[in-house]
Amino acid sequence: MKKLILAFTSIAWVMASAATPSYRIKLFQPSVIAGTELKPGEYKIELEGEKALVKSGKNVVETKVKVETGDQKFAATTVRYSNGDGKYHVQEIRLGGTNKKLIFED
Repeated sequence: MKKLILAFTSIAWVMASAATPSYRIKLFQPSVIAGTELKPGEYKIELEGEKALVKSGKNVVETKVKVETGDQKFAATTVRYSNGDGKYHVQEIRLGGTNKKLIFED
């Protein structure tokens, strides 16, 4: 009986994680997303429709995002910035190992 419960729990967890795609990124400098300045470090990005949740611990930034699909996979995760006011505003993240590109709308 315990194995059956464990199997159902595992299946439910896999289905839940498949419903909300998530990716890990590392920011190497202070970066602004949706008006919030994020410290350098590792972050998890969860995609929910046309919005992205950028998480680190209890800190969560929610923003609009457009997901584009490229012709081929990106070799590494890269972050593109704009720097008009002396701060690094995230414009785009290309997710390494996938053909997905996230376009951020500030």
